[in-house]
Amino acid sequence: MVVGGGGGGLLLVVLYIAFQLLGGGVTTDQTSTVPAPSSAAETGASAVAQSCRTGADANARTDCRIVGIVNSVQQYWSSELPRRGVRYSEADTVFYTGMTRAGCGVADSAAGPFYCPVDMRVYLDLSFFDELSSRFGARGGPFAQAYVVAHEYGHHVQNLIGALADDGAPSRGAQGSSVRTELQADCLAGIWGRHALETGYISELTDADIADGLDAAAAVGDDRIQKQTQGRVTPESWTHGSAQQRQLQ
Repeated sequence: MVVGGGGGGLLLVVLYIAFQLLGGGVTTDQTSTVPAPSSAAETGASAVAQSCRTGADANARTDCRIVGIVNSVQQYWSSELPRRGVRYSEADTVFYTGMTRAGCGVADSAAGPFYCPVDMRVYLDLSFFDELSSRFGARGGPFAQAYVVAHEYGHHVQNLIGALADDGAPSRGAQGSSVRTELQADCLAGIWGRHALETGYISELTDADIADGLDAAAAVGDDRIQKQTQGRVTPESWTHGSAQQRQLQ
C-alpha cells in the first residue's frame, strides 16, 4: 500500500537553523538496484545538510524549505503523540528524481509524493512542488508546499496509531476507505499547521498562507483531476476526495 498526497510570505525564523532531521534524515533511495532512467538521481543527505543552514536558505531553496518543514512537523508529533499514549518514531525523507525504489515497490515521479508504511519513509520528488502550479493549477507558495509535506507525515502518524489497517470497507469511491484515509491525513496536516508557530519554525502564519494551503488541497481533489484529465467526474473511482472535501479537512 502506497499512501499518496498529494503565499503570502511564509516567514521562517531563526538566524541559524541546524538542518538535521529529528531522528530521521534525508536518505538515499535504492535506485542502484533498479533498472532506472539516467535521470533517476537523489539529493544526498550531506549535500542538503551542508548547504541548508539558515532561515534565508529555507526561504530561497525548495529543498532547504522542505527539510525545515519536516523538522517542524516531526517536532510537533514527537511532542503531541506521547501526550496521547503513542510513541512517535521519526520517519526518514527520501528526495528523488525520476524513479525510486521504496519498500512498497518501484515508483516514478508521476506518482507524486507518497508515504510507504512498509519502510516508514516519505518519498518526495521536488519537481512536484512546481507541478502544483503548472499541472494542477494551484497558486503554490511555501505553505502549499508545507501542506503537502505535513499531509504525507500525517500518513506516518496514521500508521503509528493503527489507522491504516484494513477495515474491510471498499477502498475506492467517495465513501471508500482510501478517501477517508486521505481526508484524515489532510486533517492531521491542518493540526500541524494550527500549531506550527509553536515549533519555532514559522514566525508568522497569515490568512494568505492558509488560503494557499487550502488551494493546494483543492487542486489535487479527485473531481478536479478527473475533469482535467478525462473530461468527466466519476465519484465511484475516487481515492483522495473531492476538492471541497479536502478543503473542509
